[in-house]
Amino acid sequence: MPSSTTAARRNTRPAGVPSPVAMFFQGFLKHPVMVGSIIPSSDKLIRKMLGPVDWAACKLFVEYGPGVGTFCRPILERMAPDATLIAIDTNADFIRYLDHTITDSRFVAVEGSAADVERIVRDHGHDHADYVLSGLPFSTLPAGIGPAIAAATHRVIRPGGAFLVYQFSPKVKDFLTPHFDTIDHDMEWWNVPPAQLYWAWKD
Repeated sequence: MPSSTTAARRNTRPAGVPSPVAMFFQGFLKHPVMVGSIIPSSDKLIRKMLGPVDWAACKLFVEYGPGVGTFCRPILERMAPDATLIAIDTNADFIRYLDHTITDSRFVAVEGSAADVERIVRDHGHDHADYVLSGLPFSTLPAGIGPAIAAATHRVIRPGGAFLVYQFSPKVKDFLTPHFDTIDHDMEWWNVPPAQLYWAWKD
């Protein structure tokens, strides 16, 4: 029986499905205020961002704005066999792409808004999330959406869990501080462009 790591890596791209870079670029052109960067995140950013996660204690990981799955695959490689990854995106093209290219049974792609994360988590049989990851560009989202996402995320995360956020503007911290008392920060200078990394812990 294949391991979870093997399953996570067994991704296929059917004929007619664009490459990840081409898909990401198309998504940026169609929805520039919803896609944080024109270039997918670097491997160094991914390793640093996921570094603090306690994978043994993670049963539900949620990602906002998964795009072409740049983080999805590394998350699946690290997750336990009985854990679940829910990826939420408003872009139907990205959701279809992920459904076509990630065949891991622990992966669920949902077309919807991150502001509805509590309902989405409940709909998939969970009471809470252990970790939530976001690369959404909070400062350019429509008015009111950023604060709504931050508030809903704080409610859905279990005590001891965290909201992992990578951004290219430090303004995102303004959305986190009303809800999270403990916020760790770092930079990934080797990313293009350099990224602000935040880990907001629910005490």
